[in-house]
Amino acid sequence: MEKKKYSSYAEIDRDLEILKLEKDINYQKLVLSFQRTKESITPQNIVNGFVSSYTGYIKKSFPEILQSVLPFVINWFINKKRGN
Repeated sequence: MEKKKYSSYAEIDRDLEILKLEKDINYQKLVLSFQRTKESITPQNIVNGFVSSYTGYIKKSFPEILQSVLPFVINWFINKKRGN
């Protein structure tokens, strides 16, 4: 990084003010981000996130699960009807 050369104290003060404002803006962004994160961590949001992550997996796997379970269910109904 190249050193900046100042010709007056006013330039230094201006740059210091800009840096102070940038620092304040970044601090406020951090506070806002923390508040949003804190608000999003509720039991309901955690459960919804957990359920939504597995919903897609179950939807994709449902035909395979059905093919695996269906023969057992059919046999159970057949044996129940016969009285076994």
